[in-house]
Amino acid sequence: MPWSVLLGALVAIALASIPVAAQDRMPPIPADKLTDAQKEAIEGFKSARGVEISGPFIPLLRSPEVLTRARAMGDYLRFRSALPPRLREFVILMTARTWTQQYEWHAHEPLAVSGGLSRDIIAAVAEGRRPQRMAEDERAIYDLVDELQRNHAVSDTTYAGAVGAVGEQGLIDAVALVGQYSMLAMVLNTARTPLPPGAAPPLTPFP
Repeated sequence: MPWSVLLGALVAIALASIPVAAQDRMPPIPADKLTDAQKEAIEGFKSARGVEISGPFIPLLRSPEVLTRARAMGDYLRFRSALPPRLREFVILMTARTWTQQYEWHAHEPLAVSGGLSRDIIAAVAEGRRPQRMAEDERAIYDLVDELQRNHAVSDTTYAGAVGAVGEQGLIDAVALVGQYSMLAMVLNTARTPLPPGAAPPLTPFP
């Protein structure tokens, strides 16, 4: 085989192996295509949050009632939870890492930093390993979320540790955060919602 043909074949194989960005399956709905229910859901979101819908709420708009109820749950879990921002964002990042949800991680990593979660802990979660230096409440939350996600159950020891660290309400709020952000991650992964323009994927997919 001539060298030029072989080189061309090798280049073609290399190009074929480069992943192509997945197409957004559920992009923003044009204003003139919105139903009355969708318009009402958008206005409810803007009234509650003071911002336009974005991220998972763009695909969720296909079911406006789900959007509104998910937003209401998020209003409590994100802004009025019994957990401090440091622990709340810790749970969200662990959930985003479990689902390799790039948009979720991109949105919440800065919130975790501003909430007081150490960059070493954030880096460990991103790499899929247990953080080495955690405060007592962080360790209790990590064990709770890690065990719940891996085993779909929680041992007596882990349960007692979480209740001792954040109380029963804090434990329920942590579990609810796992559920809420798992649901949002599934929506984002299903819809293939892209990162904001110019943002690079922050997470490396697990093997």
